[in-house]
Amino acid sequence: MDHATLASMTTLRLGGPVANALRVSDPDDWAELVRTIADRQEGAPLTLGHGSNVIASDAGHEGTVVVMNTRGITAKRLDDTTVAVTVQAGRPLADLTSWAATEHLAGIECLAGIPGTVGAAPVQNAGAYGQQISDALDHLTAWDWDMGRLRTLPAQACRLRHRDSRFKNAPGRWTVLTATFHLTRSPAAPVTYRPLADELGVDLGARPSVAEVTAAVLANRHRRGLLLDPHGPDARQAGSVFLNPPVTAGQAARWSAAGCPVHTDSDRQLRASAGWLLEHVGYRPGSKIADGVHCSERRTLTLTARDGATSAGFTRALAELSAKVEATTGITLRPEPVLIGT
Repeated sequence: MDHATLASMTTLRLGGPVANALRVSDPDDWAELVRTIADRQEGAPLTLGHGSNVIASDAGHEGTVVVMNTRGITAKRLDDTTVAVTVQAGRPLADLTSWAATEHLAGIECLAGIPGTVGAAPVQNAGAYGQQISDALDHLTAWDWDMGRLRTLPAQACRLRHRDSRFKNAPGRWTVLTATFHLTRSPAAPVTYRPLADELGVDLGARPSVAEVTAAVLANRHRRGLLLDPHGPDARQAGSVFLNPPVTAGQAARWSAAGCPVHTDSDRQLRASAGWLLEHVGYRPGSKIADGVHCSERRTLTLTARDGATSAGFTRALAELSAKVEATTGITLRPEPVLIGT
């Protein structure tokens, strides 16, 4: 990949030049790639899938960038209802959820429409509508750059928590190569998220078909501006720019009374709505935050890059938003996209 830039590898389309870029499409090429990097004696590469949850440095990256583009899916029946599905890391997560719906396999239907690859999903423990990767992940294989070998990690060893994992906390050490999920031939998991129940026209706890839930998730995400649109003013984005922040019981009571949605996450932590907090302090869809950086036209919590945007400016915009929320409410917002590059 000659003359590559991080901008060409990320959905924000920001970021400077890359010294070396290697695309992996065939899993059998992995061993040769490792040897190539070892010969350069430059340490672990920066690994990217679709670059949908990153802010890339304007200075680019001095080392090697590996772009995972492997795509295969294999399925193995374990019993009358359970199927082990092994997926190559470069497969888009949206493709996997579509395939699972076609096969009537439940366990990941609420993850439909989340951008990015299967290999990136465990890093963030991607989730939505009351479901997350950790609900279905059985194990994964990853290259451990510190130890220089392939490792198989059961889900428990991945330390998956709310939007967190051992991979996220050790950037550069791991490259996920495959992920294996245990999916079931059954109706979808019980609907636990009110907006999804309303979309489906069912009560909480109902179990529609996998295809029905997948379609409802996609429809709801589209209505809320949560699908990555390749065209229009909101095309250059990285999704939600802040995690819903943890709050104390006192903060939860205070801000819930003021109208802020508060929920309990999978780790039993109270969390407030980051989008509501941004709007509470005065930001709105379409608001200009900095040169080339705006809230999306449909959603305050998504920032978009436009003409004149830089990664540095985007990062400063996040700091400005967080500072205003903290000064007004005492609640700290933590950015969701990860900073990468030199």
